Amino acid sequence: MAPGMETAVLEALSAHTAGALFVVDEELHVVSANAAAQALSGASGRQIQGHPLTDAWPLSSPGELAHILRQAMADGTSTTDHVMRTDPENEPQHTHTVSVLPLHHARGAVVVAHDVTGQERARRGVQALYAVRERVGQTLDMVATCQGLVDALVPGFADIAVVEVVEPVVRGEEPPLIPLGRDVPLRRAAFGNSGGDQQAWAHPVGDVRALPFPTPYAQALVDLKPRTIALRPDTPWLAADPARAEAIRASGARALLVAPLTLRGKVLGLLSLYRTRRSDGFDEKEVALTLELATHTALGIDNARRYTREHTIAAALQRHLLPPAPPSQTAIETAGLYVADGRGAGGWSNACALPGARTALVVGEVVGHGIHTAVTMGQLRTAMISLAALDLEPDEFLARLDDTTVRLARERRALPPGDPLRRQPLSATCLCVLYDPFTHTCTIASAGHLPPVVVGAESGTRVVEPAAGGALGGGGGPPYATTTVTLADGDVLALYTASLLSAVRGQDGASDPQPLWRMLADTDRPLQDLCDDVLYRLRADALPGDAILLLARTRPFPADHVATWPLGEEPTAPALARRHTRHQLAAWGVDEDTAYDTQEIVSELVTNAVRYGAPPVRLRLIHDRTLTCEVQDRGTSAPRLRHARSVDEGGRGLFICAQLAHNWGIRYTNDQKTVWTEQSLPAQHP
Repeated sequence: MAPGMETAVLEALSAHTAGALFVVDEELHVVSANAAAQALSGASGRQIQGHPLTDAWPLSSPGELAHILRQAMADGTSTTDHVMRTDPENEPQHTHTVSVLPLHHARGAVVVAHDVTGQERARRGVQALYAVRERVGQTLDMVATCQGLVDALVPGFADIAVVEVVEPVVRGEEPPLIPLGRDVPLRRAAFGNSGGDQQAWAHPVGDVRALPFPTPYAQALVDLKPRTIALRPDTPWLAADPARAEAIRASGARALLVAPLTLRGKVLGLLSLYRTRRSDGFDEKEVALTLELATHTALGIDNARRYTREHTIAAALQRHLLPPAPPSQTAIETAGLYVADGRGAGGWSNACALPGARTALVVGEVVGHGIHTAVTMGQLRTAMISLAALDLEPDEFLARLDDTTVRLARERRALPPGDPLRRQPLSATCLCVLYDPFTHTCTIASAGHLPPVVVGAESGTRVVEPAAGGALGGGGGPPYATTTVTLADGDVLALYTASLLSAVRGQDGASDPQPLWRMLADTDRPLQDLCDDVLYRLRADALPGDAILLLARTRPFPADHVATWPLGEEPTAPALARRHTRHQLAAWGVDEDTAYDTQEIVSELVTNAVRYGAPPVRLRLIHDRTLTCEVQDRGTSAPRLRHARSVDEGGRGLFICAQLAHNWGIRYTNDQKTVWTEQSLPAQHP
């Protein structure tokens, strides 16, 4: 192309192009500029001619444009639609697409810039919408939901973002109705700053305070309308919150948009967006978009609030349903550790005193979390206490508890189709250990639970694998079976949940149950100290459920507090039993009224054993917190409490025993039965 023709082309482009056109020489000085370019630089063509382009057209990154121009003139390549932003001192920031065309017959280049600020604003809005939909509402953590909104909006849509949530909503309570009172506190839940300073801005994250009045923040929560405000140093309402005013001044914020976070006419919080002097204000389309984003976030916050409320109720219900600290018995010392996972899991433990100085240790766990899991745990624990009163063997105990679980599962499946609980399966694990101090044996049965661990000073640590049994709620599986082990005095028995093992950390911080066994090996230490040591080893971030540990240390039952006599089948056996009882109770210092009642009980029970049972017959008295009377024989017939009529000659024996004792029952083992009674003893005064 001839030089004259190239000049004509440049003049035509300069006159008719819609954008700003600059012609620069090899020194990057302006040779000519069309009217749009002169308006862009704010000066006439003569005023900018001969000046560097980066001086005539202030940009946020002038060095970047200079590099592109030199590269184009060096290798003759063109650059099209490169995005650049202005950086004026007193005007809103504009966005341009810049194209650079090198001149081939002269050392220079043509720069064409089109203002795409409007398109850029629309693009930022679309990006913010997609980002919020992707990040907000994916979790039931309220703080994470709020921070997700801030991260989605900063720095693309706003330079600074603050999310504040009504404090009762944070606790899971119902959001207040409008208009919001001036004294209702809000918690600052999230904050973001494109300037990189994530430290406290006016008020730190987590700060709880009422909004200052009168301010746009408070007013937006009264009428639930968004507000856009141009911020100036003399803005009068800034005096209501000096700390916030200082933060606004220091950040250079020049525009504010406040939007209420509302759902179904209730207030959940407030979103505040700021743009600094590097940006412009908010237009109507951006306000409408912000309201849409606020509604989406409010739904996520409300879901998190409902989740918090449900799990707060579940945790409170679980704490209410759990037993107190396990009580120690004469022949066994107990201590427990219970660490809730905070989501309303279904773990429980119990140490139940049984007749005959025996103790039942039970640990169980309902699968799942939430209110329904906590309620199911309470139902099973109540059933367990009732079954323990029947004095059943561990295998029979689990069979009855399984029947209860199956019935609860059947009731759950019978719920209306729309009830979400109907679709939740019901399953639980349970371990039952029965310790007899007179035989030094533990009878163990398991329903899908982890095996107990026995730690002895001489025998070391061993895991006792009980006979396999299915989890509760399965129904129809093989019958539960028992495993019996012998314990020495001073041995420690440990029952636990799977969550405890997964939360115990080793030297490298990873889950490792071996430190647990090593800590329990110090059997001479107080059990509660052992529980505390285990607690300090737990990893708080590795609790899939309730971490439960139930420890029991065996100790000898005082030999002078138990007496046993074999009895014959002769008709004189009841009289002999009364005489033994009278002498023994006198030796124990039992009061006369209790001694007389006990003799009557012994006489009736021995008479029934001799008349209806099978030899050998044995009488045992146990002087503990209560006075226990046991009569044992090998007969299979069970005595039955009757209300005899006035003309009946017999049938009153067991009725009399039931009236004299505060508790009575029948216990069956493999080849014998034991009829027992318990009587309360008067309080001993020093």
